[in-house]
Amino acid sequence: MRIEIGDFKQAKRYFINGLAATLVHFFFLSFIVQSSIISSKGLANFLAAIIGTFVSFLGSRYYVFQNYRENFIHQASKFGLLYGVISICHGLLLYTWSDLGGLNYRIGFLVATTFQIFISYYGNKCLVFK
Repeated sequence: MRIEIGDFKQAKRYFINGLAATLVHFFFLSFIVQSSIISSKGLANFLAAIIGTFVSFLGSRYYVFQNYRENFIHQASKFGLLYGVISICHGLLLYTWSDLGGLNYRIGFLVATTFQIFISYYGNKCLVFK
């Protein structure tokens, strides 16, 4: 397998897009938790993930994988399915970490997000924006 310069550029754009989406996700998670709208950090994370996922899709489609165009609805459906599975895993991990384990939700968020980074990049590259 040969690694091209374009792969590094794409990975850099993926990192920037992921950072932006993660900041949006974490902002909404913090807002929900701090305002006591929902007591469960796992559920709060799930709701915040929906917003972060939307930001991630738009960035992936128009910035990261800009050369891979297919029907918007078809691409969004595949992306939504992939991120639905990832969000469930992320939420369960944070629920286990924070709600069951009693550990700091901010650190749990970082642990879950690290897992998410690798799964989402390869999922997007191989399944959604191929």
